[in-house]
Amino acid sequence: MESRETKVGNVIIGGCNPIVVQTMCNTHTSDVEASVEQCVRLYEAGAQLIRLTVPSLGQVESLRKIKEELRSKGIDTPLVADVHFSSEIAIAVAEVVEKVRINPGNFHKDHQKAREQFARLVEVCKTNGTAIRIGLNHGSLGERITNLYGNTPLAMKEAVMEWLDMCVENDFYNVVVSLKASNTFVMVEAYRLLANEMQKKGVVFPLHLGVTEAGNGDAGRIKSAVGISALLSEGIGDTIRVSLTEDPANEIPVAQYLSDRYGRRLHSTMTSLVLEGKKAVATYNSPSRERLLLDFSCDFGKRLLDKELDEVEIRGTYIDETGSEVVLDGTPFADYLVDELMQAARRRFYRPEYIACPGCGRTMYNLEKTFEEVKKRTSHLKGMVIAVMGCVVNGPGEMADADWGYVGEGNGKVSIYRQKTPVLRHIPEDEAIDKLLELIEAQ
Repeated sequence: MESRETKVGNVIIGGCNPIVVQTMCNTHTSDVEASVEQCVRLYEAGAQLIRLTVPSLGQVESLRKIKEELRSKGIDTPLVADVHFSSEIAIAVAEVVEKVRINPGNFHKDHQKAREQFARLVEVCKTNGTAIRIGLNHGSLGERITNLYGNTPLAMKEAVMEWLDMCVENDFYNVVVSLKASNTFVMVEAYRLLANEMQKKGVVFPLHLGVTEAGNGDAGRIKSAVGISALLSEGIGDTIRVSLTEDPANEIPVAQYLSDRYGRRLHSTMTSLVLEGKKAVATYNSPSRERLLLDFSCDFGKRLLDKELDEVEIRGTYIDETGSEVVLDGTPFADYLVDELMQAARRRFYRPEYIACPGCGRTMYNLEKTFEEVKKRTSHLKGMVIAVMGCVVNGPGEMADADWGYVGEGNGKVSIYRQKTPVLRHIPEDEAIDKLLELIEAQ
């Protein structure tokens, strides 16, 4: 599906251009020095766009300084401002950066006022050559849309189309759009619906793909690869971000792999495939452990999501970190890869399902360390969905599918949620995991 081209600084997204790789800083934007340092690392790692959060008007000036320092170092990577809950911040920062990400679900609480503010934002963007990402997340749909369509992929598509129609009404086409979810099935279906609707209307905006709150480690990589590859394999998607609860530099190699693979610059290391009814037996000869799990996820994620297959088996070899060849056939690691892939495709759950944001400048606690501790202490809760979220901006919404949630409040305090309802607030961080486990065990 060929989309329109959108210009973001010196980067063109869409059309026949290569898939663009991007990431997001997890520094506090007000800390100009730390943010510049991280941006330099991300640039050196290969990021083609870098996003930073802008939670207050005061940080608009911080972002301006970050941009000036990067440009003085010869780094011209376009910067994206991530804005939630304040249309005034979006309007102000549009004069500073190359792209502004807004979330339709929280741009303004009044729908008519949101339309008026969006028209103002568009005028500023036209004047400054700034692009806009209409970035809707599954958990922040808003009451008006969910009352009409439920909390569904259809609702996500309908919500975004309202805003894309406003772009057309305002004669503004320098736009990218995203429909992210932590649930791979919901994410893939929402993007498919949107791609089909844009084609019907004759205006196909470029799509930013991502599985939001994917987590970390193997699970985060497999889950991201499953969702993103399912769409890229259908020609849907122009720019990607792999959201990992890790150092953001770790996201770049995974995203670059996906860009290379679906840009036809890289091929799977699968050497043979045997189909036995709705089961596939795949053999690999991979140069590394990570390459193996990414190839496996892309080769079979879509087929599992779409229920073309019910089971997979992996065989063959890969090269470990010491340079030694490792045989997969019948090993616990082979079983583990299959289990992780089945869980990522939402076909079979063998452990808890975790929803964890990657962290950003709004996160006020050690998210990576806390997430690892939560996983360690809840690993026995097979099938339960547990969320660990950095802040209250997306946290309560994005963990809408979770049974339990741990959400940072800032100032060393945490809220514990049961589904969408906060059951404990202002819990000191050093007590919060214990409290979470007490509540789970008492149910």
